[in-house]
Amino acid sequence: MTELPRTAEGAYRKYSSYVAAVAYRLAGRDSEVDDIVQEVFLRAVKGLHQLQDERAMKGWLATVTVRVVKRRMWKRGIARKLGFGTPPPDDGDSIAPGASPEQQALLSQVYRVMDRLPTNQRPAWTLRYVQGEKLEDVARQCDCSLATVKRHIKSAHDFIQREVANG
Repeated sequence: MTELPRTAEGAYRKYSSYVAAVAYRLAGRDSEVDDIVQEVFLRAVKGLHQLQDERAMKGWLATVTVRVVKRRMWKRGIARKLGFGTPPPDDGDSIAPGASPEQQALLSQVYRVMDRLPTNQRPAWTLRYVQGEKLEDVARQCDCSLATVKRHIKSAHDFIQREVANG
């Protein structure tokens, strides 16, 4: 068992870059990452004392990050349906610095498609295919069964492939 950070500040120092990476990949917006990280650690402060193992902390923070991002995506979807939403930035450079122009264009297209995914499918697909998480970890982080997360991933994957192919 590895030593746990004993304070919220220690946890933030150790895991904030990980939480930011997960948040960025899930949200697809660089402008939201700092707010998401802050919200995750504000929520995490309440449960930090309950954790016994550092390996559990990383997964637990990922789960909190998924919940925060899903809530934001849900709110964004409602705002968009009501005509208040702003379109996501179409800036491939912020998605993948250093990528070729073709890769940036494809990534921008994928993120535009991902913005239309149901709130429960996007985190599952992103954690699996972008973050590279194991299926069991994706299920735990998305707070659903393995069978459910597999259905979410497959539905999202099929939708993304169909939409990207139709350009």
